[in-house]
Amino acid sequence: MKRRVTKAIFPVAGLGTRFLPATKSIPKEIMTLVDRPLIQYAIDEARAAGIKEFIFVTSRGKGALEDYFDHAPELEASLRKKGKDDLLNILKSTNMESGAIAYIRQHRALGLGHAVWCARRLIANEPFAVILPDDVIAAEKPCLQQMVEAYQETGGCMVAAMEVPPQAASAYGVLDIKEDMGSMVSIKGMVEKPEPGTAPSNLAVIGRYILTPKVLQNLNRIRGGAGGEIQLTDAIAEEIRNERDVFGFRFRGERFDCGSKAGFLQATVAFGLARDELREEFSQYLREMVILPDAAQ
Repeated sequence: MKRRVTKAIFPVAGLGTRFLPATKSIPKEIMTLVDRPLIQYAIDEARAAGIKEFIFVTSRGKGALEDYFDHAPELEASLRKKGKDDLLNILKSTNMESGAIAYIRQHRALGLGHAVWCARRLIANEPFAVILPDDVIAAEKPCLQQMVEAYQETGGCMVAAMEVPPQAASAYGVLDIKEDMGSMVSIKGMVEKPEPGTAPSNLAVIGRYILTPKVLQNLNRIRGGAGGEIQLTDAIAEEIRNERDVFGFRFRGERFDCGSKAGFLQATVAFGLARDELREEFSQYLREMVILPDAAQ
């Protein structure tokens, strides 16, 4: 019998240097996409997938991230007094109950694998999810929920995957496919950031994982991989070498790399246009932005 996935790790210790100077004083995960911080999208996705325990791997300077999920009694009282019930409900949706969220410090920036390993004592002997908040996914059914449903059929380890242009494969962990079954692929290997022209496929791993506790044991033995960091893909690849099931899952949705400025701007446009109250005014502005420069030429 497969165990339910009720715990998720959120690696949020990065410094966000690509967004300086904004991230000089606020964590990157608090940066706002339309009207919600990136971390809220990740939490909402996790909740939809049935996650009950939220584990944040943080670092110095992340106090605002921790405060965000706390209750705000004064603000709530003010909204209640003014009868702003809609805003009050939105605010309450950001609260996390006592005991549902835990914070673990990653004292040295040794990579994603090390960040996941830092949470090992809170995971114990259960399957768990990993969500990278930089990867925001617009989907009718949230990506992690799709994966959890597929996991109930397969067990093992599962990584979210998407097709990327061959020339971009060197920026990702890439799957070496054993059998392609449509939305699901079985994997015979994984390569982290392959040299250009050497990638075994163009099916790249993105920031959603469902993993077994065995992966944490593998991380115990890894000393360093690509870039001198402890790579999570190396620990997952060890499961393949041990002849345990590892799958790639082609999720249904559009992924935005909000760890880059261009990706963040693209996500802002897409999520802005998806909002009923913004669509008409925003789309009109975008049309004018395209038409006016063309007319001036």
